[in-house]
Amino acid sequence: METITAKTPWEPFMGEVPMHLDYFQGTMFEAVEKVAREHPDFTAFTFMGKATSYRTLIEETERCARALRAVGVKEGDKLTIAMPNCPQAIYMFYGVNRVGAIANMIHPLSAEKEIEFYLNVSDSKIAITLDQFYGKFASILANTGVETLIIATIKDALSPLMKIGYQLTQGRKIAKVPADAPKVLLWKNFLKKAKEFSADPAVRRAAEDPAVILYSGGTTGTTKGIVLTNLNFNALGQQVVAANPIFKPGDKMLAAMPLFHGFGLGVCVHTMLSQGGHCILIPRFTAASYAKDLVKYRCNLIAGVPTLYEALLRLPSMEGADLSCLKGVFSGGDSLSIELKKKFDKFLADHGATIQVREGYGTTETVTACCLTPLTKAKEGSIGIPFPDTYIKVVEPGTDKELPYGQEGEILLAGPTVMKEYMKHPEETAQTLRRHADGLTWVYTGDLGVMDEEGFIYFRGRAKRMIISSGYNVYPAQIENILDANDKVQMSCVIGVPDAYKMQKVKAFVKLAADVPATEETKQELLDYCRKHIAKYAMPYDIEFRDEMPKTLVGKVAYRVLEEQELDKIKAQEGKTA
Repeated sequence: METITAKTPWEPFMGEVPMHLDYFQGTMFEAVEKVAREHPDFTAFTFMGKATSYRTLIEETERCARALRAVGVKEGDKLTIAMPNCPQAIYMFYGVNRVGAIANMIHPLSAEKEIEFYLNVSDSKIAITLDQFYGKFASILANTGVETLIIATIKDALSPLMKIGYQLTQGRKIAKVPADAPKVLLWKNFLKKAKEFSADPAVRRAAEDPAVILYSGGTTGTTKGIVLTNLNFNALGQQVVAANPIFKPGDKMLAAMPLFHGFGLGVCVHTMLSQGGHCILIPRFTAASYAKDLVKYRCNLIAGVPTLYEALLRLPSMEGADLSCLKGVFSGGDSLSIELKKKFDKFLADHGATIQVREGYGTTETVTACCLTPLTKAKEGSIGIPFPDTYIKVVEPGTDKELPYGQEGEILLAGPTVMKEYMKHPEETAQTLRRHADGLTWVYTGDLGVMDEEGFIYFRGRAKRMIISSGYNVYPAQIENILDANDKVQMSCVIGVPDAYKMQKVKAFVKLAADVPATEETKQELLDYCRKHIAKYAMPYDIEFRDEMPKTLVGKVAYRVLEEQELDKIKAQEGKTA
């Protein structure tokens, strides 16, 4: 075996977290089945008040696996799951894994053409979605290779009392799926097919076999399927728990992050279910519903993006809430500003919590998080240190030349959660995954960062999100941190706007704090404040106030949308003057 020679300056700060783990070598289903044998009566998940034990989870998954074999699913087939966080999605996800197929995870709110693209690029033969999304799928099915569309309904996963309530409210608005709709199989009828397959539905699969496809912009910004293995997910589960010795089987995690996202699927669901945790499944997520369930179920662990924590600070329903139940609060998916961390840590303390927010960092190419603020030491502005068996180094962008501690460069990641490949993109796979002389295969993230001499990492922003103004490099995240520190600002987003002279000029979008007037006077006040904190070349030429910021599907501020809107404005202006 090749010796790994990568540097690990963070080792002294691991505390009781081991540097290396012995990873489970089975499938994702087998990891959950192992927990079910040890704790059959523990609750695996709760959905809309209804609890499901690990024993029932395995029984229902087994039923789902038999039904999949009955409808002709074979080893290596791709099945698209376009579902919110609900029981049928969990059974299907592990059922697909049980029969050796690959789960293609997509957002149910995707546009029709996006759904068509995901179905075709993955060569999916079967798809599952909810009745409320049937119309979108029906309109594009003919353009795909999908042979069977399984339609589930939230109603079937509810307790009898909740079922009545659902039918009287949301259920009434959902059009009934025609019984004779072509290629459609209703969930209940799908499960009945399990009786047609009496043999063992399991297919032997190895830890390194592909199991899941998640989607990301990759390093070039175009949508690509990221192929992840059983080991990628199982290793993540063991790493997350090892990095959190506070975790005990039975601990409750608020699973509001979506299943099509590495954070939601990898941390909130599979980490919990493969390690004996209890998921509180949230199908339709708002800050208000999140807050309500956090308090109602006395959750021990929560994970979210910074915009979620920012929203919780302002919810009247959180006044007086007791959060002493919390053992871990994790932020990821976007940069957590120093100011927001301070505000949220104070909020936690004011509500009885004895812990602080711990920031993580990762990419979909490594499932999700691969480093986290350790329990032993926190450094302002740092995203922490790597998980066990995970390596991070900072290099001159695009090269294998490691930079000295404290110098900014491209963040590279290596470890057991590194993806298998970009689906059908061998060239970009080769560009992103590179083997170095230190014996490791590294992911070139395209993210910029710094590592200090103690191995703590500082995220500086996406390389793609850099603004070059008059030849100077401007990092939007740094200006956003400065703006967010102002009491009059609730949140900000900074973009580069094309400029004939400077190439790009800096523009800030600001959502003001409650009761702050969106006046010219406020704007000038903020610009004066910026001048005090920002170099002249990086100064925003304008600040535009917004009532709401556009968000991505996972709740991050959609800076690309703001860039497009600004470009459209410029084009319209040019059209008028032409």
